[in-house]
Amino acid sequence: MQKRILFVDDEVNVLQGLRRMLNAMRHEWDMVFVESGQEALALLAQAPCDVIVSDMRMPGMDGTQLLTQVMKRFPLTVRIILSGYADSSIILKAVGPVHQYLAKPCDAATLQVTVARACALRSLLADPALQGLIAGMQTLPSLPTLYLEVLEAVQDPHGSLERVGDIMSRDISMTAKMLQLVNSAFFGLRRHVASPGEAVKLLGLDTIKALVLSVQIFSHFDHQQKGAFALDVLWQHSLATGTCAKRIAQEEQQDRHVVDHAFMAGLLHDIGKLVLAANLPDRYSAALVQAQAQGTAVWEAERALLGTTHAEVGAYLLGLWGLPDAIVEALAFHHCPSACPEQRFSPLTAVHIANALVHTEDSTEAGGMPATLDSAYVAQLGLSERLSTWRPQPCRAA
Repeated sequence: MQKRILFVDDEVNVLQGLRRMLNAMRHEWDMVFVESGQEALALLAQAPCDVIVSDMRMPGMDGTQLLTQVMKRFPLTVRIILSGYADSSIILKAVGPVHQYLAKPCDAATLQVTVARACALRSLLADPALQGLIAGMQTLPSLPTLYLEVLEAVQDPHGSLERVGDIMSRDISMTAKMLQLVNSAFFGLRRHVASPGEAVKLLGLDTIKALVLSVQIFSHFDHQQKGAFALDVLWQHSLATGTCAKRIAQEEQQDRHVVDHAFMAGLLHDIGKLVLAANLPDRYSAALVQAQAQGTAVWEAERALLGTTHAEVGAYLLGLWGLPDAIVEALAFHHCPSACPEQRFSPLTAVHIANALVHTEDSTEAGGMPATLDSAYVAQLGLSERLSTWRPQPCRAA
């Protein structure tokens, strides 16, 4: 079935250029081109679209206003800005409702890959209601202590980028959001960024301050409303897994990109749990209680009660946000790496092994059995004998 893609730009020449540039995709995509936000909303009301790609500056209704309406009224539609406009005050307003930001001029290959990837993500989640819920998320709640620390740091007249970067790198929600920004073209920074600390330095303190105080891209986690879910336990496990995954990739003499992605994927591998706990607290608490009572893995209880798992939910969100494929892949398959189409050492390998090792060391995670190692997968990659060299090493963050 063809995917329906909606392009919006008030310049007719731009739309004609997009039509010519994407002509090769006409058999795979049902492409519609309109010249205003009002036309786009009217069209969406008649027939849903999988992806909308909009210009930023348009008369009457600009791109941010349009995609904000799309987010509220048509949450299943993936929202992408394609613009050459670089005014930071306007761009800041787009950070919430926009999944990804592409800069003009944008070559055909980049645009095709971005749209195709967004369409492919739908296969991760079968439940349209859950797709819409996740697609509508503008931010994720942070550990309260770190949230207060970052608020204090950005308002401190003597505050430093190093301090802000250090705080953000210790929080999985802040890390995910910062990686969304630097892996998109929001601020013209699209490049390989190894950490949220580096992202903070590239964005600068003024931009970070605006994001935190004005745009409010971070929020604190309300423990009283989230039932059995314990964010501090998730935080400790995630940091330990990221640290361990990085060490495994380093000891396997992987290149810098694999090592960096292994750490980021390890830090973020359970972010789907946070998504579910923040949005479906009662149902997710029930899954944790069931896992504990039946002695099953948490992801198995999630599948039974929610029809999906935190692995798929996390991969769906970070895929929408445009994070690198290697990170999305590691999240999606970290419990079942044998199901991954590509069987080679990758950040997924490091995260899967690290997750199992850290769970073996520390079984304090709320509910369920510790993650188990896919021995067949490890053996296929010729890594079984390496496990003994990794096990004695501490897999906790310093």
